[in-house]
Amino acid sequence: MKKTLLLIVMAIAGFAAASAQKFALVDMEYIFRNVPSYEMANEQLNQLSQRYQKEIEAIGKEAETMYQNYLSDKVFLTEEQARKREEEIVAKEKSATELRYKYFGPEGELYQKRQSLLKPIQDDVYNAVKKVAEERGYQAIFDRASASDIIYASPRIDVSNEVLAMLGYSN
Repeated sequence: MKKTLLLIVMAIAGFAAASAQKFALVDMEYIFRNVPSYEMANEQLNQLSQRYQKEIEAIGKEAETMYQNYLSDKVFLTEEQARKREEEIVAKEKSATELRYKYFGPEGELYQKRQSLLKPIQDDVYNAVKKVAEERGYQAIFDRASASDIIYASPRIDVSNEVLAMLGYSN
């Protein structure tokens, strides 16, 4: 009897505690679209990426041209000359691959530039979300842009505009 009564009391306390929790949603994509410095940083990164890609493609075209010239000259080349040209072509292709890794690799220049440009902005947004949560008493704030599990949420619990206001951007 005591066990049953204790289980019922614990269940009621659990339901009461669960219903007392407050949570909200933010749309990080919406927030970042409305932060001008984030948009400018993204544009800078896109331009840098395109410049790097053009540089890599130019080296790739050089290697392709070298290969085409090699094929057309192959019948006139000695074995030693052919081997030397093949090595030059392989070296050129390798330099394109190394450059691609240098620019676009996991710790490449584009990644480092992204970290230096976007990380401070993302940290500011995170701190603003945290401040809104603390001021309004939310235990959790979920990102509706990345949460594919959320089918419907009331617009009343979306605090994205409050986060923007906390950052100094009114919408």
